[in-house]
Amino acid sequence: MSEATTPASENPAPPNLEDGKAGKGQGHGASKAALAVGAIGIVFGDIGTSPLYAFRETFSGAANIAIDRMHVLGVVSLIFWSMLLVVAIQYVTILMRADNKGQGGSLALVALLSRHIGKSAYGWVVVLLGVFATSLFYGDSMITPAISVLSAVEGLTVVDHRMDRFVIPIALGLLVFLFLLQRRGTAKVGALFAPVMIVWFLVLGGMGGWQIIQNPDILWALNPYYAVMFFVTDGVVAFLALGAVVLAVTGSEALYSDMGHFGRGPMRLSWFGFVMPCLLLNYFGQGAMIAGLPPEIAQDVVRNPFFLLASEEWRLPLVILATVATFIASQAVISGAFSITHQAIQMGFMPRLSILHTSETEGGQIYIPIINWALMISVILLVLTFQTSSNLASAYGIAVTGAVTIDTLLMAVLLVGVWKWKWWYAAPVVLLFLIVDGAYFAANLVKVPQGGWFPLVVGLVAFTLLTTWSRGRKLMRERMNEVALPMEIFAKSAKNSAIRVPGTAIFMASATAGVPAALLHNIKHNKVLHERVVILTVQIEEVPYVDPSERCEYHDLGDGFYRAVLHYGFMEKTNVPEGLKQMQQCGGEFDMMQTSFFLSRQTLLPSAKPGMPIWREKIFAWMLRNSATAMEFFRLPTNRVVELGSQVEI
Repeated sequence: MSEATTPASENPAPPNLEDGKAGKGQGHGASKAALAVGAIGIVFGDIGTSPLYAFRETFSGAANIAIDRMHVLGVVSLIFWSMLLVVAIQYVTILMRADNKGQGGSLALVALLSRHIGKSAYGWVVVLLGVFATSLFYGDSMITPAISVLSAVEGLTVVDHRMDRFVIPIALGLLVFLFLLQRRGTAKVGALFAPVMIVWFLVLGGMGGWQIIQNPDILWALNPYYAVMFFVTDGVVAFLALGAVVLAVTGSEALYSDMGHFGRGPMRLSWFGFVMPCLLLNYFGQGAMIAGLPPEIAQDVVRNPFFLLASEEWRLPLVILATVATFIASQAVISGAFSITHQAIQMGFMPRLSILHTSETEGGQIYIPIINWALMISVILLVLTFQTSSNLASAYGIAVTGAVTIDTLLMAVLLVGVWKWKWWYAAPVVLLFLIVDGAYFAANLVKVPQGGWFPLVVGLVAFTLLTTWSRGRKLMRERMNEVALPMEIFAKSAKNSAIRVPGTAIFMASATAGVPAALLHNIKHNKVLHERVVILTVQIEEVPYVDPSERCEYHDLGDGFYRAVLHYGFMEKTNVPEGLKQMQQCGGEFDMMQTSFFLSRQTLLPSAKPGMPIWREKIFAWMLRNSATAMEFFRLPTNRVVELGSQVEI
C-alpha cells in the first residue's frame, strides 16, 4: 500500500515559482505589491507580535539588567543587529535563495540537499538535522499561541490592575475558540488578516517613532559599539540577555517556510519595505521611553513597556488590537503545524493522518484533527502551568534557537554541496552565523530548568516518532520485497488459473516491483481476476510539485495486467481518482462504477531478529494501527474499496 499524503500551507505555490508570481492561493498573475500585502497578513504575525514581550523580558528576565543609558543602548543595539544578521541577512537574503522549486523550510531544504548529496557519506546526517528542526517546530507551535495571547491579554492589567484575575480565563477562552475555529477553515477570516496586520505594524511604528522624536539619543544604538561594550562591561549579564533578545527574531524560520506562498520577491519587499522598519521603530521607541525616565519610574515601566507607549485613553484599544494581532499570529503557527505535518507524511516520516480540506477552491487550506486537538490541550496546559507570558518566555527561546542553529548547519552543506562555493568563501559566512546562532542557543540552555525543558521534551518525542516511523516503514518494505513474486511471472501463471470477470481491479502497492499482498490474497481466496488488473503506486518526489505532463507512468505487462505510477510532489494533494482521469493508456478510461480498489493492511508480528529495538517496534506498531486508512488518504470512493490483511515481521 502506497505511503503518501498532502502537505499543505495556507496558499501553496505552483511548480517553478518565480519571484513575484502568485501561489495557488493568490491567483496567477497577481502583482508583486499585492502579494507583498498578502504576506504581511499571513507570514509576519509571529515576529510581528514579539515587541509585546521581547524588550520587556530582556530587562526583567534572568539577566536582571540595570536600567541606565549604557544598558538600554546595548540592549537595543543587540536587538537591531540580531534582526539584521539573523532575519534580514541569514534568512531573507541567503536562505530564501535556497528554494526547492519555490518552496522553503527545513523539510524542503532537506529534500533539496538530498537530491544533491543524498548518497554521500553524510547524507543521513542532513536528513536527521532537518527532522530534528521539524520536531522542534512542534514545541514552538505550542508555545507561540500561549505566550502571544497571554502577553496581549496581560495588557488589561496596564489599563486596570484589578483585571489581573481575569487574564488567564480570557486567554484560555480566546485560545479554545481559536482551535475550535480551525475545523471551519480560515478562508473568510483570512481576508481580514492583511488589513489588521497592516494597522498593527503602522501602530507599532507610529508609537515607537513618537518616542524616538522625544528622545533621539536612542539612535546611537545603531552603532554596534554599544552592543560590544555591553559584553565588555557585563560579560555574563550580556550573555544571559541574549536568551531574551532572541525573542525579537522568533518567527524568522517561518519566513523561510512560508516563502512558497508568495514568492521571495514579495516577501523581501514586505520585510525590508514595511515590516522590519516598523518593528525597529517600536523597539527603538521602547528603548527611548525607558532611557528618558528616572530609574525608579523606569523600573516599574519596564515590566510592561509596550502598552505604556500609548497614552492612557488609547491603551484599551491597543490591548484589543494586540489581542487580534496575536490571534492572527497564532493562527499562522497552527496552520504551519498542519503544513509541516503534511510534508512529513508525504516524505515518509509520519503515518497517514486524517486530513480535511476546509476550502473547495484552495487546496492548501487543510485541517488535521489530531494535530489540532493535541496543540489545544498542550497550549491549555502551558497557560495553566506557567500562568504568565514572562514565565513562558523561558521556554520559548530553546525551540527557536535550536531550529535556527540547525538551519545554519544545513546552510553550510548548501553552500558547499549544492552551490559549490569554495570552502574558504563558505567558511567565514558559516562561522559568523554559527557564532551568532550558537551564542543564542547557549544563552537559552541556562533557561532549561525554568521551562526550556518543555520544547526539548516535545522535540525529542516528535523526533523519536518521526525517525521510528521512517525506520519501521523502511524495514517493512524490505521484508515485503524479500518475499515478493515478480509481477511478470505472476501475470503469466495467473492468466489461466483464475476466472476473469468484467471490470477493473486496482491494487495499491507501495513498491514499483513485485506482486502486492492484496492481489495474492485475492486470487488465493476468491480465485478470480478482473479483466483489467492495475498495480498502482503513488510515488512522492523530492520536489513540491510535479508537472502534470509527468504525473502518470505505466507499463503494459500483457494479458490485461498493467503497472502504473502516479507521481506527486510533497506539497500536492494525492487524489487517486483525479489522477486516474489523466491516465488513458492502461487499457482505456477508468469508470469508477466499474472499478474496485484493493488495499492491504499490514499487521506486525514479533521477529526473532528485530530490525530495531523492541520499544521502537512497539511504537511503530502503535502508529501503524492508528494511521488513517488508505481509502481516506487517497480519496478513494468509499463503496468501491476492498481491504485485505497481511502479516509482516520486522
